[in-house]
Amino acid sequence: MIFVAYMALGAIAGILAGLFGIGGGIIVVPALVLAFNLQGINPEIVFYMAIATSLANIIFTSLGAIRTHQKKRAIEWHLVKPIAVGMFGGSIIGVNTALAIPATYLQATFGAFAIFLSLRMMFLQLDAGKLRLPGIIGLGVAGAMIGWVSALFGIGGGNFLVTWLSNRRLVIQKAVATASACGFAIAIAGAVSNATLGWGNPMLPSYSVGYIYLPALLGIVSTSVVAAAYGSKIAHRLSPQMLSRMFAWMLLLMGLRMLTSVWF
Repeated sequence: MIFVAYMALGAIAGILAGLFGIGGGIIVVPALVLAFNLQGINPEIVFYMAIATSLANIIFTSLGAIRTHQKKRAIEWHLVKPIAVGMFGGSIIGVNTALAIPATYLQATFGAFAIFLSLRMMFLQLDAGKLRLPGIIGLGVAGAMIGWVSALFGIGGGNFLVTWLSNRRLVIQKAVATASACGFAIAIAGAVSNATLGWGNPMLPSYSVGYIYLPALLGIVSTSVVAAAYGSKIAHRLSPQMLSRMFAWMLLLMGLRMLTSVWF
C-alpha cells in the first residue's frame, strides 16, 4: 500500500517538475516526512532521508522535463552552463550544512523560504524588466547560492531560479525550462553527497543507500518521469501570467504546510 502511495506522489511531483521547473521536491519532501513518520522511522533522521530521497528523484524528473522543454527549444543553454557549475559546487556545501542543522529548524526555514518566494512571485510584475542578467561570473555565483539553499531543503533549485530568472527579463516558460536543466546538477551533487555522508548510519532502515530510501525512490520514479514530460507540455500551453500565478500559489500552500507541520 505504501508503495502505491509513493507512486501517486511521484505522479504529482513529476507534473509539478515539468510545469514549474522545480524538480518536485517542494511536494516530495513534506510528503516523505509524513510517510516516513508513519512507517516508524527514527524521527532524528526522517527529514534528512526525505531531502536525500527527493534529490535522488530529481535526477530522473529533470531528465524527463529537459527532454520535453528541449523539443520546444525553450532551454537557454548559454545560461545553464555557468549556473549549473555554480549549483553543483553550492549543493555539495548545502548538503553538509543541512546535516549540521537540527531537522526542526531546517523544516521551519524551508516553509519560510517557500512563503517568501510565493509572495515574491505574486508581486513580480511590479519589478519585471528592471533587472538584467549578469555575466558568466555573476551567473556562477547566483548558481552557487541557489545550489546551496536548494540542497539544504532537498529541492531542485527551480523554486529560486525561476523567480530569479523571471525577474531578469526572461519569459517564464524559458525560465522554467532553463531551471529544469540546471536542477539536474543539484540533484546529482546532492544525491551523491547524501548517500556518502549517511553511509553506515545505524539509525537508517533497511534498503537505504546512505540517506536515500530506495523503496520510496523506486515508487516515485516509476511515475514521475512520464508525468514530468506531461507537465512540461502543459507549461507551454499556458500564458506567462497564468503560469506565474499558479507557481506563486503552489509555493505559498507548500510553505504554510511545512510551517504548520512544525508547530502542530
